[in-house]
Amino acid sequence: MISVLFAVLTAISNGSASVLQRRAASTVPDAEAMHLSLIRHLLRKKVWLAGIGLVIVAAVCQAVALATGPIAVVQPIFVIELPATLLIASCAFRVRLSRSAWLGVAAVTCGLAVGMAAAAPGGGSESVPGYAWIPALIITGIFEATLIIWSRRLRGNARAALLGLAAACGYALTAALMKDAVSRLDSGGGVLALVTAWQFYGTAVAGVGALFLLQNALQAGALVASQPMLTLGDALISITYGVTLFGESLRAGWWLLPELIGVALIAAGCVELARSPLMAGAKPPPPRVR
Repeated sequence: MISVLFAVLTAISNGSASVLQRRAASTVPDAEAMHLSLIRHLLRKKVWLAGIGLVIVAAVCQAVALATGPIAVVQPIFVIELPATLLIASCAFRVRLSRSAWLGVAAVTCGLAVGMAAAAPGGGSESVPGYAWIPALIITGIFEATLIIWSRRLRGNARAALLGLAAACGYALTAALMKDAVSRLDSGGGVLALVTAWQFYGTAVAGVGALFLLQNALQAGALVASQPMLTLGDALISITYGVTLFGESLRAGWWLLPELIGVALIAAGCVELARSPLMAGAKPPPPRVR
């Protein structure tokens, strides 16, 4: 229950941060894409700094969640960040959600419930043998490089989608490294074992890289292109890390059908929710008076 609670808190913080970062990144000129000047530009914006503050809060909550639960349980819960953020934004702006937005909320929530109930993730170890990271990091590096190179040949929403998926892979890797790092706290070595583990520093590098890719995804195109790829990609890639690195288990066989139905519901809901003006960090225009 602790891991689920902190996973929910992480999702709310991350979702709110995405909206604030999108609002800031959308004002950056295209000429600064994939350059460090993008970050320098964003550092001058208070709304982006507020988003970074929420990212830090999310990182702390995520560390607690991963330290107390399997990665295949914790990471998929993060898909609720879209409906949670939309509900928060609607309260903040005092705007009623449209019927399609409520359907999106229902689709994501039901999809998560169906998928998690069918997959029943669990088991696994708290740490990863050092040698197991070698092929995982090589495959991840090749995958990330392919997405980034491919995205450089595209523009608009197509680039945003690919960079969103690249950011998702980076965040999934960050979670896997973080879980392996915090396991040192319970191994008897305490804080010293944590700060001397390469996974601890790998978490920071992967997290910063994922954040950089996310800013470029948000700058490249609409949220409806990047956010579904980020949300679903993070969940699915994290599950892959959980199964292959930590030995966590998922139901197979005929259970794959309801699992796929759950994924489809989440995808449809994410697309619908990402279309809302509230998800772009903007207040919808007032209705016309007849």
